[in-house]
Amino acid sequence: MASAAEQMAANISWSAFGKATELRQRILFTLGLLIVYRLGTFIPVPGIDGNALRDFMEQVSTGVGGILSMFTGGALGRMGIFALGIMPYISASIIVQLMTAMVPQLEQLKKEGEQGRKKINQFTRYGTVFLATFQAYGLAVSLEAGDLVTEPGWYFRAATVITLVGGTMFLMWLGEQITARGVGNGISLIIFVGIIAEVPAALAQFFASGRSGAISPLVIISVIAMVVGVIAFVVFMERALRKIHIQYPRRQVGMKVYDGGSSHLPIKVNPAGVIPAIFASSLLLLPTTVSTFSGSQTGPVMSILLAYFGPGQPLYLLFFAGMIVFFTYFYTYNVSFKTDDVADNLKNQNGFVPGIRPGKRTSEYLEYVVTRILVLGSGYLALVCLLPEILRAQLAIPFYFGGTSVLIVVSVTMDTIQQVQSHLMAHQYESVIEKSQLRGKRKGRRKGPARR
Repeated sequence: MASAAEQMAANISWSAFGKATELRQRILFTLGLLIVYRLGTFIPVPGIDGNALRDFMEQVSTGVGGILSMFTGGALGRMGIFALGIMPYISASIIVQLMTAMVPQLEQLKKEGEQGRKKINQFTRYGTVFLATFQAYGLAVSLEAGDLVTEPGWYFRAATVITLVGGTMFLMWLGEQITARGVGNGISLIIFVGIIAEVPAALAQFFASGRSGAISPLVIISVIAMVVGVIAFVVFMERALRKIHIQYPRRQVGMKVYDGGSSHLPIKVNPAGVIPAIFASSLLLLPTTVSTFSGSQTGPVMSILLAYFGPGQPLYLLFFAGMIVFFTYFYTYNVSFKTDDVADNLKNQNGFVPGIRPGKRTSEYLEYVVTRILVLGSGYLALVCLLPEILRAQLAIPFYFGGTSVLIVVSVTMDTIQQVQSHLMAHQYESVIEKSQLRGKRKGRRKGPARR
């Protein structure tokens, strides 16, 4: 039988959405800041040769240039002030989270509540500035080496570093404002909008290649069917859960005895989300990004890396899959689902898994279950990320299409829809409570017979 929350969620309609004034304001606020982000991608960095950059990006649009341009919403292809995107902040966040799990001092800081969380966020911001500065300087030097600059020199490098680092920090602030005052996770929505904004141009280029005869109609139909199938598969796997039965014993409070209840501990098939794919992509693209913009100045070592570890190459695919599997296990056990902490929380709440003793035995059982689940979860992530890479290389698709972008788009869409439904349900609860209070006041106002 459906619960009250499920019944209320089923009754959500457009009329309820129209009455939720606060939700409308949050959505409009989010859309406004996302429009500001999109406008910023068209503001160029000073000193860039626009024609040379356009010709260069057309040559590398199917390789690393297409990958980076997709994640930055086209800002890298136009060398806008948001050319670095939000990726330095994401990389810094992942590094700080991993260090928090491995360094005892940071782990203790995390347990200090709101004050500790603020300090960890401050460390993340410092890491973002460091990574953005390093990437911006490397990008400026690479642009000079590729003859994509009108007046190379230290003035151009300084201006590029200041502009790109400032753009990344501004995007970080936009994401925090969307999270606090809008709908959804701001950082994820910025990446989502950047990916979606490049889809129409990519589709137009794809269909134009079909009209010109460069791609056969069978390939076009196959690619569309693959995209639909991958999206459906990602939605199914992201909603898949392994439920562990949890039992609570009888307890006595004063003179009353409460019966023991039961619940479920849900474990997602993919507890790490898209973070393993993003982190693996960032590490693999670091050498190829520098070598791509350096043009003819590429050295012998970098040439070997490009030949064997470029996007679509066998060693690239092998290492990509291995790093995804590694980061899936590492991030799950150290950040997203720490079995020792889950077992301790169950023990403190007097909950236990039937047939398993609380404490260490429960932790070992949860580790055994999660290890088996992650075999499927890591394989699913590797398959979704590698399949588009292989098909894109084999079918010579003239634009970048990657599994990581599909994972991000589907995950962010599901999370945002869930948050919108939560706001609508909260609004319905408030309206029900207000109506009940009004009825109570009206009943209280009924006057009895007047006394003489």
